Amino acid sequence: MSTIVEEKTKEAVMNGVAKNGKVGAQLPPLNANGADNPQSKYRAFPPVPLPDRQWPDKQIAQAPLWCSVDLRDGNQALAIPMSVEEKLEMFDLLMGIGFKEIEIGFPSASQIEFDFCRRLIEENRIPADVTVQVLVQAREELIRRSFEALQGAQRAVVHLYNSTNPAQRRIVFGLSRDEIKAIAVRGAALVRQLADENPQTQWVFQYSPESFVLTELDYSLEVCEAVADAWRATPQNRIVLNLPTTVESSTPNIHADQIEWFCRHLKERERAIISLHTHNDRGTGVAATELALMAGAQRVEGTLFGNGERTGNLDIVTVALNLLTQGVEPNLDFSDLPRIREVYERCTRMAVTPRHPARCRGRIPCLCHEQQHSHQRLSSCPGRGCWS
Repeated sequence: MSTIVEEKTKEAVMNGVAKNGKVGAQLPPLNANGADNPQSKYRAFPPVPLPDRQWPDKQIAQAPLWCSVDLRDGNQALAIPMSVEEKLEMFDLLMGIGFKEIEIGFPSASQIEFDFCRRLIEENRIPADVTVQVLVQAREELIRRSFEALQGAQRAVVHLYNSTNPAQRRIVFGLSRDEIKAIAVRGAALVRQLADENPQTQWVFQYSPESFVLTELDYSLEVCEAVADAWRATPQNRIVLNLPTTVESSTPNIHADQIEWFCRHLKERERAIISLHTHNDRGTGVAATELALMAGAQRVEGTLFGNGERTGNLDIVTVALNLLTQGVEPNLDFSDLPRIREVYERCTRMAVTPRHPARCRGRIPCLCHEQQHSHQRLSSCPGRGCWS
């Protein structure tokens, strides 16, 4: 298959060269008048009106709740998705690292995802202190299929989502704000009903307004509060409100402002855990997560080494080791990074770059006597998190 794709790509490139004299000449100009001024193409992301923001003076004093999405978000981004056996090996690896919440897939989306979920449950592979999570759109048939996949689980998170941003409301669905909110509330009500019908499982409810970062803040708040009401959330029975940067579109400080604004305005704040799910489209997923934790978030979703669609999800390895080097115990064990990397690369067929921060924390600083700033060499190397 790859050979056919390569040949077709080569043919297309050569046709472009033959017709135009150089590769890429067939591409249109950057904009209609041929100008390449970015000011004629793009608009700056609007700031959040929060003049009394508090997060810049905060520090991260404890690790967040972690949720690995390697087996869902990470897997769906792979050119060759993992087999069930590879998923099982990754699941065991994630548990060994210390993850207590693991999103295992989208069982209503494909048979292999469903079968993987069933195998974990039927073979008793999920320890009592680990909670599995499944993702599902706010659609009745998909919600029912997800509950089928989770039959017999001791504890599970049902992660419900629907699209909320203006472009999707207008172009994809052609629906009003109230109609989009109604989709979320109907989905939440069905999740609540099916959970009540299956009391043998301890259920946790999670909701994401997809593309939160591109949705009006007041509307994201309105939808999330409506879902929380439908789930009858209380401080004793908290839900998770996950606020994703589905496509990273602003600088990290603006994302922190969004999170602080949301936390301040959410009614009955104590009935919800605020969760982050950053992507790395602008290369600042780690920074956005760290600043958003300072702004009040309590939970982080991400993947090992930042695997994920497009430019990747949040890199949990980097954030966890960043916490460690600031004197905060991350509650994740990355002491055997060579093995973690080996399993990750073999199961995902993705390579960890030689300049990944986790690698540079180990071997690279030991070699800096060869560099200009030799006086900054780390005397404690090799240390925790090192590989050769």
